[in-house]
Amino acid sequence: MDPSQYLASRKRAVAAAAAAGRVLYPHKFTATTTLPEMIGAYGGLAKGERRDGDTLRRGDLIGVTGVPGKTRNGELSIFPGTLTLLSPCLHMLPSARFPLKDSETRYRQRYVDLILSQRSRSTFVTRSRVIAGLRRFMDDAGFLEVETPMMTSVPGGATAKPFITHHNDLNVRMYMRVAPELYLKQLVVGGLDRVYEIGRNFRNEGVDLTHNPEFTACEFYAAYWDYNDLMSFTERLLDTLVRSVTGGSPKIVYHPDGEWVVDPATGERTPGRAVEIDFTPPYPRLSMVSTLEGKLGVTLPADLGSAEAVAALDALCVKHGVECAPPRTAARLLDKLVGDLIEVDCVQPTFLCDHPVLMSPLAKGHRSRPGLTERFELFVNGRELANAYTELNDPAVQRSRFRLAAADGDAGDEEAMVHDEAFCTALEYGLPPTAGWGLGIDRLIMLLTDHISIKEVLLFPALKPAGSGSGAA
Repeated sequence: MDPSQYLASRKRAVAAAAAAGRVLYPHKFTATTTLPEMIGAYGGLAKGERRDGDTLRRGDLIGVTGVPGKTRNGELSIFPGTLTLLSPCLHMLPSARFPLKDSETRYRQRYVDLILSQRSRSTFVTRSRVIAGLRRFMDDAGFLEVETPMMTSVPGGATAKPFITHHNDLNVRMYMRVAPELYLKQLVVGGLDRVYEIGRNFRNEGVDLTHNPEFTACEFYAAYWDYNDLMSFTERLLDTLVRSVTGGSPKIVYHPDGEWVVDPATGERTPGRAVEIDFTPPYPRLSMVSTLEGKLGVTLPADLGSAEAVAALDALCVKHGVECAPPRTAARLLDKLVGDLIEVDCVQPTFLCDHPVLMSPLAKGHRSRPGLTERFELFVNGRELANAYTELNDPAVQRSRFRLAAADGDAGDEEAMVHDEAFCTALEYGLPPTAGWGLGIDRLIMLLTDHISIKEVLLFPALKPAGSGSGAA
């Protein structure tokens, strides 16, 4: 019987039972124990020992009143006195012989995936526990959890392309937030010295193994800290979270190509490459520009925003086969060079520090290295996990940085940061020396649950409507 015939048969059976007066969807069933509790209490029964109709199908939800015992084969069971059908499953569930393998079906019908896959259930339980642990760590460090707007009139706080919507009553264009940064810093201006937010951000960009249009992040801001404090805090935080998942070890085993690798020619499955990642502090700290110069064997121009520097960076991208789509601005060229030549080698947790000013419009200038900022990104397994910096708090300099970013926008960079005058006005009231930090929670969960696709750690990832082709958004 194929699935469509099975569905039709089950619908007829359910309709017939309902017509006969059967209650197939009762309002309530009082559950007095759980399967884990039963296993713990009665697992020691001998084989065959026990304590003192309807045709069911796989997937049906039932309520059982009975006594625990073991069958002659030694299987712990409930010997039912009464059995109540609570909710029939009308569809044919995949079996162990024919498991659910299609990834798009698993993502589109996550409920089926959760019914069948213990690993999927475990992944999302771990996700919930990690977020709870992160929240406890922040609360214990004296941070106040806050909420900021999801829709804004200015898409500020990150270099990203926003989603656009319209508010009918206000008759204004609105943007789904790309980051909560500017709001959180305004709260620090208002005297809330340590604030954090765990929530969704939205970016209208590509979808791949590590990007989803909406994603979960944690951002925090701490008055009287700088980026050195943030690095130490990050090390303690990650060490704590990893140990909470592993049961005490600061190390995880990750398979960057997947647990199993399938040969496209033969279909043969072989175990994927395993990498041990150690989150024990301290982590290496690499200065971006000097490390890049060492990789390239060149000295870059002091003024990285000059025409000479753009030409040099462009030539280096061509020479080393580094792709960079237009507009080929200095910031974009640098980002691509660093990504291809440095980030990919950061398998163990590594801080990439001291980004140029032209790549960091909201970061404070470096106290001893002109042209650079006190910023770092944390990379693990070659992927960005966190981004942080000592915050720029001079309103005049902030306005000039916004103007520089606007120039990139005029050149066609859709991800360039836009000018937010309301934020600059807030800075005029006085932002104390402050450091801010953001971490991608989805990517952290990928590492801790050994998944290579972000879709595996999102209950409902972005997909095209059913029947429209590929499952990518």
